[in-house]
Amino acid sequence: MEPAPPLPAYYRLKRRLLGDIEAGHYGPAGRLPTEHELCAAYGLSRTPVARALSELAAEGVVVRHRRRGTFVNPGWVAALQAAPKVSVMASEGGWAGQLREAAGNDLRLEITTAPFGDLRVMFRRAIAEGRGPDLAIVDSVWVAEFAESHMLTPIAELDPDWTAEHDADFLPPFVGAYRLDGDGGRSVAVQAPADVAGLWYDREALAAAGAEPPRTWRDLRALGRRLAEGAPRGRHALVLPGGPAAGETATYALVALLVANGATVLTPETVTLDGPAAVETLRFLRRLVDDGVLPSEVVTYDRDRAARLLAAGRAGMFLGGSYQAETLAEETGTPLAEVAGRFGFVPVPAGPYGPPRILCGGMVYCVPRQARHPELAMRLLRAATAPKWLEEVCRETGQLPPRRSVLDALAPVSAFHAGTAALLEHAVMRPPVPAYALVSAQLQAMVEGVLTRRWSPAAAVALAADRISAITGRPVVRP
Repeated sequence: MEPAPPLPAYYRLKRRLLGDIEAGHYGPAGRLPTEHELCAAYGLSRTPVARALSELAAEGVVVRHRRRGTFVNPGWVAALQAAPKVSVMASEGGWAGQLREAAGNDLRLEITTAPFGDLRVMFRRAIAEGRGPDLAIVDSVWVAEFAESHMLTPIAELDPDWTAEHDADFLPPFVGAYRLDGDGGRSVAVQAPADVAGLWYDREALAAAGAEPPRTWRDLRALGRRLAEGAPRGRHALVLPGGPAAGETATYALVALLVANGATVLTPETVTLDGPAAVETLRFLRRLVDDGVLPSEVVTYDRDRAARLLAAGRAGMFLGGSYQAETLAEETGTPLAEVAGRFGFVPVPAGPYGPPRILCGGMVYCVPRQARHPELAMRLLRAATAPKWLEEVCRETGQLPPRRSVLDALAPVSAFHAGTAALLEHAVMRPPVPAYALVSAQLQAMVEGVLTRRWSPAAAVALAADRISAITGRPVVRP
């Protein structure tokens, strides 16, 4: 992933201070740190610090008194508190900050967050207890499950005009993905900044090996052997989340490999997993273990373990999602905008049954039928998906904008977004099925069974296909 131009230092500081003020860190009329203190705290020169404070003062957020300091403007705080309130449920991470910035002063947000692994259960429990949020940000693979239980409001019911804009500008993978038969083919969710599965790599490690990022499985295996030769104990050529301990992250990595080899799991009518392409995918993973490229203990990794190993210099490559740039930034103490200078990111190499495809995932916005203020939820949704705001977020985070207009704007300044644009037109989404959590668990067990040699690749694929058939009620189609 080539680095996009980072947002200016003054702007990043301004957003940080604004978020702290909105969160009440300084009180309704509290004193902000001095310019000198801000310079020391954020490692900045005086120029960007002075500009950030000047712009906040010009916008009425703070009041500056000569020789006394900079103070929060109580009138601005009062106006913010009097603004309409919309309740939001999201996973932990950057969502709360992003939504507050998108909402600006027009909406007051009440945000409930949870670890990603707990979010699905928390959302269902809130609905069951009659306290569903106005807006929820959930994993896209849960949409079919929630929609089947009639938990979600079709977007067209809330804003038909915006729905037309959505269909015209959002990219093909995201337009039809959340149109479900139970709601007359109307979309019940809107894609948030998306992510794709791919191969992360340590730029220095590949440069030392005199190698380019792999394009095919053959390239990947050869490069893995080179990186494994002479590697110190505890350093691995390639890692990935490989079992139930990693949950959905393991499924995401596995399905990405399947897609790159032309394999699928489900169609709306049948289970298609049990075929030569899927069996070959599992064989390839076992070969990597036999070669010493992939450690078998990946079956014990949690969702972020592979990313942490790469960040610590204990792995040369790892298979995962583009969203894990945030983990790499946190683990290395690197600003997110600079992660791409140390680590590269490319699509999953193509398998022998190719052609190469790209697997899309990510979170989506949805409005529960229980929403007390659906009109406010829609206002927030429109703000969070506005082209100008999306461009800022995706430039800073490296995520992919679901809107074509934003991707076109980013392409000239970001090689990563430019290179991904063509692939997104032909992207594959994860299988939309109400019982996705159960299907996902079977895929995790399948790869774990192969890597621990409990099952042969062919037996593991056949067993997983039969179990998924029992879960979904769809027959297995075998070639």
